[in-house]
Amino acid sequence: MADITFYTNPMSRGRIVHWLLEELGASYDTKILDLEKGDHKKPEYLKINPMGKVPAIVHRGTVVTESGAICLYLADAYPKAGLAPALDDAQRGTYVRWLFFGAGCFEPAIVDKMLSRTAVERKGMLGYGSHEDTLNALEAALKPGPWILGQRFSAADVYLGAQVQWALLAKGIEPRPVFLQYVERIAARPALQKVLKGA
Repeated sequence: MADITFYTNPMSRGRIVHWLLEELGASYDTKILDLEKGDHKKPEYLKINPMGKVPAIVHRGTVVTESGAICLYLADAYPKAGLAPALDDAQRGTYVRWLFFGAGCFEPAIVDKMLSRTAVERKGMLGYGSHEDTLNALEAALKPGPWILGQRFSAADVYLGAQVQWALLAKGIEPRPVFLQYVERIAARPALQKVLKGA
């Protein structure tokens, strides 16, 4: 029996966690939830995630939900993979910063823009400020490259990289050269290729 039970649907943010599990080389059992049949809203799954959303993991009895939190948790749980700076590593703060940026700024800014619900006149109330500020901040962080931590690939790249890929596909962001180059590097990761091939 694997250490991790992974609840997901292939057409969800679960793809991010799936990719990370492959990058880590973790042993996991996958439980596919049929969203159209409402598997994610059934009582047995709501005991795991009362929000009724995927992904979720159970690792040695600990339930973790929210894609960014799962990435942070798993990268720390599997330190030999080297996808998270240690607590005393100088890069730890930058790493955590960009994981939270993905969840708290990038995704909300993109979704708000795509749904035409950006309140520009009250941008001080938005956690991300403005769509343009968010894209400019990410572009500046990625420009030195190749990864968010420079030469070191991390779980932050899994999380942000998947979001940038999705945002470009959904036309939620303009195809700035820095974003396109980052996604090209992301797409070359063997673990992501394995996930996309359905392996």
